[in-house]
Amino acid sequence: MPYKKEWFNDEEFWKSFAPIMFDAAHWQEVPAAADSLVHFASLDLDLERRPFSVNAENPENKTEKPRCLDQCCGFGRISLEMARRGFDVTGVDITESYLETAKDDAAYENLSAEFIREDVRSFCRKNYFDLVCNVYTSFGYFENPADDARVVKNAFDSLKPGGIYVIETLGKEIAVRDFVQADWFERAGFYVLTAYEAADSWSSLKNRWILISQTDQGKIKRGSIIEKNFTQRLYSADALQRLFRDSGFGTIETYGGWDGRNYDEDAAALIVTGRK
Repeated sequence: MPYKKEWFNDEEFWKSFAPIMFDAAHWQEVPAAADSLVHFASLDLDLERRPFSVNAENPENKTEKPRCLDQCCGFGRISLEMARRGFDVTGVDITESYLETAKDDAAYENLSAEFIREDVRSFCRKNYFDLVCNVYTSFGYFENPADDARVVKNAFDSLKPGGIYVIETLGKEIAVRDFVQADWFERAGFYVLTAYEAADSWSSLKNRWILISQTDQGKIKRGSIIEKNFTQRLYSADALQRLFRDSGFGTIETYGGWDGRNYDEDAAALIVTGRK
């Protein structure tokens, strides 16, 4: 099904903003997130990354690898880490340059991972995956809220019975608690200016990001200004749980961080899991 172009269909935006969004600190968070995904999924995997066991009486009868779908996979941060932990991984995204990087990294490490350019509102493999994840605040950016529900339903339909879906995002409660109107910082050779505005009675958060290059960086010249405006729909814990229930999920759990803390006044993120 074709969809009209929205702000995230801008390939140049993702290329320009990649150094800001995917700096070293964000990559360092990945192993802990992957450990938690394995824990939430309750799968019997070897977290020391040893190969899957082989039946001594039948060396060809290798243990089947569990399957993971990474929605909005980007560069494959979590996809590659899950593949290192023994999953057969499928990463889906619309940004071609990110997918090419992920494919190259997977090939270099000989990881069991495929990367597909497709809209997550359309991608579905019925009863195929043991785990589906949507992490790093990649949820809630579609103009039509019905598209969010479609993404969750695709995850439900793609899971095997007993499989689990995990969304990690910015909860409305956290957005209100930590709200600032503007901020600035330096990262990856840029001055980064940000401005935020609550919209529609806190149902969404308007974002304005401005990058000012401190040096010549390829095609980006010193002093160049790059600006992007976008809006994220905000979900409270209750609203996201309801979205899971409406899509058919049974056991639903909510956490305030990858360490399994409660979703309360000290929460670092909103994580909701649903079992099919």
